[in-house]
Amino acid sequence: MIRSSNGIISRFIAICLFLTVFSLGAQQRPDALELYRQGQYSEAVQVCLQELQDRGTDQSKRRMDSFTVLGWSYIRLGQYENALSNARQARSEVRYDIRIVEIEAEALFYLGRNLEALTLFEEYISLSPTGERIDVVYYFMGEIFLRLAEFHHADIAFSTALHHSPQIARWWARLGYAREQLIDMEGAEQAYTTALELQPSLEDARVGLERVRG
Repeated sequence: MIRSSNGIISRFIAICLFLTVFSLGAQQRPDALELYRQGQYSEAVQVCLQELQDRGTDQSKRRMDSFTVLGWSYIRLGQYENALSNARQARSEVRYDIRIVEIEAEALFYLGRNLEALTLFEEYISLSPTGERIDVVYYFMGEIFLRLAEFHHADIAFSTALHHSPQIARWWARLGYAREQLIDMEGAEQAYTTALELQPSLEDARVGLERVRG
């Protein structure tokens, strides 16, 4: 009886030791999203690439999480071709993950491929009209419309972005610029003034306000 009890105790201790070691290993494993939030983008890329190597295609949700942080990190690093390539690989596996759609669109934007980017930003809106990054999507659309000299559309896009995130001074300044191109000086002045109320040191808004008042 004593021998049997000792055996049970030994197995219990062994299991506890295994769980402790496993737990410590899990805690020490790098977290790609946390690295991204800390601004350690290169490190986040390496972790994501390893995760994608380790995770099979049957783990689609977890792979999309890795692809997402990977894309965000590449964009922060200015590696837009890599961001685009990986976004397209991800979309070959899961076509309509809105995070990946937005990453692909943003990479195309930075690469100057305006019409392709615009199509994907519009796809994001169609898939998720109240998505987490809907404000950013409308902001980028506004910038594309400025590039295309479609100033009325730019006004609408920036206004919609600011409806979702009204505290971003730089977006107010871009709205002011769009309205300035439409010769809507009253609307431009209002937008530039709001930008300066939010961020008094914003040079684009200060210079824009001087222009419309002059």
